[in-house]
Amino acid sequence: MKSYIFNIHDVVLLMTAAESILLALLQAAMPAQTRLYGRLLSLFLVVIATVAAATLILWNDQIYLGHTIDRYWIPYLLIFALMLKGPALFLYIAAITRPRFTLKPTYLAHLAPGIVSVGVMALFGIDGHDMRHIWTMGQNSPEAQVALLWDAAKLVPLIYALAAVILVQRYFAKLKDEYSHFSNTEPRWLHILTMGFLISWAWSLVVHIIAKYASEETADYLGIADNYLTFILINALFTYSLLYAHQLLSTRTEETRAPSEAVPSDLAIERVRQAMEEEKVFLRANLNIEQFSSMIDYPVKDVSSVINKHFGTNFFEFVNSYRVEEAKQLLTDPAHADKTILDILLESGFNSKSAFHRFFKRLAGMPPSEYRKQHSQAAPKSVDERSVEKRSTDALPTP
Repeated sequence: MKSYIFNIHDVVLLMTAAESILLALLQAAMPAQTRLYGRLLSLFLVVIATVAAATLILWNDQIYLGHTIDRYWIPYLLIFALMLKGPALFLYIAAITRPRFTLKPTYLAHLAPGIVSVGVMALFGIDGHDMRHIWTMGQNSPEAQVALLWDAAKLVPLIYALAAVILVQRYFAKLKDEYSHFSNTEPRWLHILTMGFLISWAWSLVVHIIAKYASEETADYLGIADNYLTFILINALFTYSLLYAHQLLSTRTEETRAPSEAVPSDLAIERVRQAMEEEKVFLRANLNIEQFSSMIDYPVKDVSSVINKHFGTNFFEFVNSYRVEEAKQLLTDPAHADKTILDILLESGFNSKSAFHRFFKRLAGMPPSEYRKQHSQAAPKSVDERSVEKRSTDALPTP
């Protein structure tokens, strides 16, 4: 009877490890690798590969690399990698959402959970058999310490994934404070990916808790699902890095643009209002808060303070509300009756159909085409229009 080294679930772990290494090498060979975020992505992929490979070796009795390696090096490596995958993901997200991000010596503190865990294993002499809960009769088993290690290995990555999700949400909020238009695609996909890892690692923690009370077979099946999800997420993350990460970097926010704590002056408020209502600077597509501040010759912090505190909104909403009002005037102006909706949105400062329709419907309560139709019908006819209609009626033959 044949004995198989790998089952289908082992193959998924093997594929995850192999593909993560290949993707890390491919990332290293790309020109973007000169950027810090590329190196951090490679680090994260290597960590995931280490987790998958070490998990496979630890739990597969058919693989033998040597007594010392199997009993000590593999479990030590697995625990350290499990503790490192959360910080690696968080630092990657930070690198593509924060301007001028650099690795500082203080970031070495993120290695503390892994170092402490390995230290606990060494202190209590925990080996591979202990991590698998395999103890012999009469052995003084470190059951409490092993349980604590596995608890920490599931909880620490989850905390970092939650921090990464919060980081993406804050980034998205800052974009609205600084840009009148930006693509939602890149931040949305980044949010989906970080949420994916958060869900995956939360599921891993849930499975770990259920395994303490459920049967071994049930725990195995639940744990296997996590391996499949990780494989999918790794492919999605690398695809995102190839297609969208460089576009995300072009619209990163500036950390120094926090609004001033002081109450905005009347002069600053009036200058902002004048620029919008009289000079109509909002007609400039892709306007950001730095450009706007330069136009009115006011510091960015002061302008941000006026918009946030006096007008009670962010730059994104502020500018686009003026654009919607401009569009409403153009839609009801007889001189622009021959222009399409696309012409109107471009002339009012928008450069995205989806953003225009979304804002217009929210602020006007109806789509732009319906708004034009209703207000064109309700508009009173001019004297010239009535004269033309009368002459046209008189010219009709009498029945």
